[in-house]
Amino acid sequence: MKRALCLMLLTVFIFLAGCGTAPVRKEPEIPAKRPVSEYVKPDVTYSIDAYDPWEPMNRRIYNFNAIFDNYVFLPVVQAYEFVLPVFVQTGITNFFKNLTEVTNLTNALLQFKIEKAVNTFGRICINTTVGLGGLIDVATLNDGIPREEEDFGQTLGFYGVGPGPYLVLPILGPSDLRDTAGLAVDSVVYSLMLGQLIAELGMDDTYEDILNYSLTAVYAVDKRHNEPFRYFKTGSPFEYDLIRRLYLIKRQFQIDN
Repeated sequence: MKRALCLMLLTVFIFLAGCGTAPVRKEPEIPAKRPVSEYVKPDVTYSIDAYDPWEPMNRRIYNFNAIFDNYVFLPVVQAYEFVLPVFVQTGITNFFKNLTEVTNLTNALLQFKIEKAVNTFGRICINTTVGLGGLIDVATLNDGIPREEEDFGQTLGFYGVGPGPYLVLPILGPSDLRDTAGLAVDSVVYSLMLGQLIAELGMDDTYEDILNYSLTAVYAVDKRHNEPFRYFKTGSPFEYDLIRRLYLIKRQFQIDN
């Protein structure tokens, strides 16, 4: 799992380094009619402000993510959507959601959210058996058992760990220091579980690695396929600030509930 992620990131950086050239300005820049200082005062705290001491770096990563998304990730997703029928895409989504229910269950238990833990355990049992290994989300049909989203970042927040500095992760997008640590823990749990499931198939190590890498790649494409967000499509010149604020509000809401 770790080798696959490292290889993917290395490939992306090499690709962007090879094609990254400075844009040529075709028209003279029109200066602003009013300075920012006329509207933004240094001694005033605004509702959209956040603890973002690494903002220059975060903005560069945000722009990198936009380039990667538009020129690499989305074309792959579009090819995925063109090749596979909708019902196959749905089955793949359900399969991976069923796998990640393990982290939902673990974190619900760590936060003593017993009702959510019981619901998640029921979903795992139903979808893994009746749902043919999770390909069909039987548990949700007819207003059945709702999916409970819990992660280790929420668990840390439940125990009083603050979010820390805001952080934009390469490719993965908005986060903060606490949620990045939580993501690392959840990724290890998921990787160990997936590796154990693959090992049960009794294949050679080479084929196990190939299957592991292939599932990781499909999982990444499936997640992007199900994410409607598109960079620089919000219509706001302050998109970075807006996304930052919305992310932090969303995370706090998830922790509180």
